[in-house]
Amino acid sequence: MSVSAKQVKELRDATGVGMMDCKEALKEADGDFDEAVSILRKKGQEVASDRAAAEADEGLVVTAVSGNGSIGVIAEINCETDFVARNDDFQSFAETVAERVLEETPEDLDELKSLSYDGDATIEDELVALTGRIGEKLTIRRFDVLESADGRIISYVHPGSKLGVLVEVHGDGEVEEAGRDVAMQVAALEPIAVTRGEVPEEVKDEEREVAREAAVNEGKPEHVIDNIVEGKLERFFEDHVLMEQAFVKDSSVSVKEMLDEAGLSVTRFTRYALGD
Repeated sequence: MSVSAKQVKELRDATGVGMMDCKEALKEADGDFDEAVSILRKKGQEVASDRAAAEADEGLVVTAVSGNGSIGVIAEINCETDFVARNDDFQSFAETVAERVLEETPEDLDELKSLSYDGDATIEDELVALTGRIGEKLTIRRFDVLESADGRIISYVHPGSKLGVLVEVHGDGEVEEAGRDVAMQVAALEPIAVTRGEVPEEVKDEEREVAREAAVNEGKPEHVIDNIVEGKLERFFEDHVLMEQAFVKDSSVSVKEMLDEAGLSVTRFTRYALGD
């Protein structure tokens, strides 16, 4: 059966699938639009099945924040190649996923995938369909939702969308500017905690053990080793605890000193680097 260019265009507009695939689906469906859509979805599922074992370690980190800043979302969406990560359809999908998570705050990935994407289609449906259209394995790897009752969530995504941060900021100062500065600090220097009290004991113990072993191997006298160990732990805190790090925009002050001057405080952050 022959199909018209108008039919092919309508199917392409509705599904985003290439013109030739739309034409073939319409022929197979004897011109039935709904059946052609179903055929294309099945083909998308076949592609998804074929690509299931492939490595998907490229992609995007995306964020979304509510208008009043009370809720922020960060998500990692993966594909196989950086070329697809720059694809407009893939980027639109990732941004829509973040927006839907912001609206619905699902508990886990299964609940996220069951959310409506567009009309009757779920996010999982669109993920499969997009896999079919693009021809690569696509996955939603992880997401986090930060909610603040009396603070503000600030987001930062590094150019290239391979790295993103959410921070929770409190206070009456310039929240947006200082919050973004702190988010960029977290992106650049990768702290492991806001304060030293939040650093897990096992991490502290490991740092002490490494420092002690190094001091012994260097032949340091036994009576000074404890002081050396604690000194190295202090430097570890300065390098890895957000409030104690030197502020990236002015290394003469710490992040805490910068925030104190601005009348602000940071209570938590979430940092996503692609593939972590």
